[in-house]
Amino acid sequence: MAVSTSCSDLPPPAPVSGAAAAPTDVPAASQPLAATYARLAQDGARVFTLDPANSSVRIYVFRDGRAARLGHNHVLSAPRFDGFVSMPSTGPADTRFDLEFRLDELEIDNPAHRTGLGAAFASVLSADAIAGTREHMLGESNMQAARFPTVRIHCLRVSGEGPHPAAQVAVQMHGITRDMWIPLAVGGLPDRLAVSGSFVLRQTDFGIHPYSVASGLLAVKDEVVVDFALSGR
Repeated sequence: MAVSTSCSDLPPPAPVSGAAAAPTDVPAASQPLAATYARLAQDGARVFTLDPANSSVRIYVFRDGRAARLGHNHVLSAPRFDGFVSMPSTGPADTRFDLEFRLDELEIDNPAHRTGLGAAFASVLSADAIAGTREHMLGESNMQAARFPTVRIHCLRVSGEGPHPAAQVAVQMHGITRDMWIPLAVGGLPDRLAVSGSFVLRQTDFGIHPYSVASGLLAVKDEVVVDFALSGR
């Protein structure tokens, strides 16, 4: 995800053209997830609705460049999302899940989320600094949230069973879809569902140039960490 490392008024980098999307079987964005999973429930699957109020989706972005000490690491969070998990009677391999959230609804550097992350996130950011980070992150030079507002994570298949399976997912962002494997920790069954995990995204894999100014004097790392703990019933 392309974000600013800085709380200054440094200009954003020039936009970069995105690559063509990889062909992956992701449901059409116009198809509401709730309707899709209602049909799966009618077909006999056990369907869990994920609850944003009892879940967390966090994105960690790290400063880089020769003047990295002048920048800041950032924590982004998705306070709202749509998410469902379907567990059919045919077994764990046919488990399906989808998660969607909007870039323009991301919360940036909530002090409560920075607390407890150690010295790397200890700095206190002003409201103006957070607003500047949002402008750089979501604007036309970086994430282009007005053109590509939605991030979608769609399960292609699950390997393994029990509390530690792995899921192959298609991540759709900035008009590009990439596949990857994510290790999961699953619990709470059969009446509830708790699933957690983390994975790394490279901004350049989605046609996004990491924020950088002055020939890389101040920048963000290409890799960001996505961490999630989801609860459903």
